[in-house]
Amino acid sequence: MPEFLQIPTSESSLERRLPRRAGRRAAATRSEELRNLIADDIICGRLSPGMPLEEAEIARRYGVSRTPVREAIRELAATGLIEARAHRSALVARPSSERLRGMFDVLAELEALCAGFAALRMTAKERQKLQELHAGLGALVESGDPKKYYVQNDKFHSLIYAGSHNDYLAELTFATRARLSPFSHTQFRAWGRLNLSHSEHDRVVAAILRGDKDTAATEMRAHIATVEITYERYVEGA
Repeated sequence: MPEFLQIPTSESSLERRLPRRAGRRAAATRSEELRNLIADDIICGRLSPGMPLEEAEIARRYGVSRTPVREAIRELAATGLIEARAHRSALVARPSSERLRGMFDVLAELEALCAGFAALRMTAKERQKLQELHAGLGALVESGDPKKYYVQNDKFHSLIYAGSHNDYLAELTFATRARLSPFSHTQFRAWGRLNLSHSEHDRVVAAILRGDKDTAATEMRAHIATVEITYERYVEGA
């Protein structure tokens, strides 16, 4: 029996943890959530390094078709969590701490650039939308819903990327953030992290709204550094 089947169903069943959706967006969302669940199983040690990941077995275990499985494996291979092999099943890997640190370093600098440019270039309408989204995140902190906060947090950062009014920078930043997503999303499981994340966002937003490029960049850089530290502590605890 494949080693993959040793994962406890109670912890890993996607069928019970994913809502049913329809259409293209449903497929994309299920692939993203499947990716995050597999990443959690790898990060927390429920999937061991070197373990084979057979598409059919993953699909059966998580209660999905093979299409989102294939997409999740492709995305996780880009992060270094999975080793993709031509004409063979993928294997559980794990990027070295040095590689992860390098990825977070790059993301911090890209996000800092976006925040700095946004402080100078955001339109009045974009600034208003940023304020509204930030306020909405505050409400999610009060409700204590990490999953919804994670979704809105991505929109918050994406709005700042767009506000930089530099398409190439925004594309690079979004791509780097996507590659780190399986790691960075775990931060919201840490106790008190939602409140701290919102406080860090508050300082970034304040600097952007007053047009302070240097402070906006500094605060965003510090925010991403905290994300990395929180992830590392989460792994140690797991």
